[in-house]
Amino acid sequence: MSELVEDQERSEDQNWVARAASGDEGAFRALYRVHVRPVYWIAHGILGSAADAEDVTQETFVVAWRKLPGLQLVGASALPWLATICRFQAANRLRQRRREQAHTTDAADDDLADTVSVEEQVISAALAERITAEIGTLTALDQEIFRLCATEGYAYQAAADELGVSHGVVRNRLSRVRTQLRGAVEEEVRDA
Repeated sequence: MSELVEDQERSEDQNWVARAASGDEGAFRALYRVHVRPVYWIAHGILGSAADAEDVTQETFVVAWRKLPGLQLVGASALPWLATICRFQAANRLRQRRREQAHTTDAADDDLADTVSVEEQVISAALAERITAEIGTLTALDQEIFRLCATEGYAYQAAADELGVSHGVVRNRLSRVRTQLRGAVEEEVRDA
């Protein structure tokens, strides 16, 4: 019975991480579905290439799967942990690019950073936490609409059918959610 109470007190991410750490692939897939897009956009922001961002996103989740058994998740969301893995994988990709370019051309590599800035990592982690906190303030319906449309890529009508609401409800609520999240992100960036 105490295990059931403990599960109810943990966040959804904490439950998925605990189950995935025990080898539950379904829990890991759920964690992946929720966080794959934010991880992709972090990678894309660092690398500037869709193809490299896709590769780094996959590498991030491969590393995460391997590291799950020893993970002690701090906080309710796994996103800051995944973002950290992603940034390290992206830094590795940038180093690999530099090595490849050094062997293929004498051109200067001015547009690639020499190191990953610790300050940028802290800002990214804080931003991920802020977004997660802001999503937590949404109504259950708005959270589901955001999850389906923004995270899982559902079209408005598909999300509406899934949730049993109209296309307009999904469109309008998602617009409000995006405006709210955009405001939170802008506030976090200003404060950084």
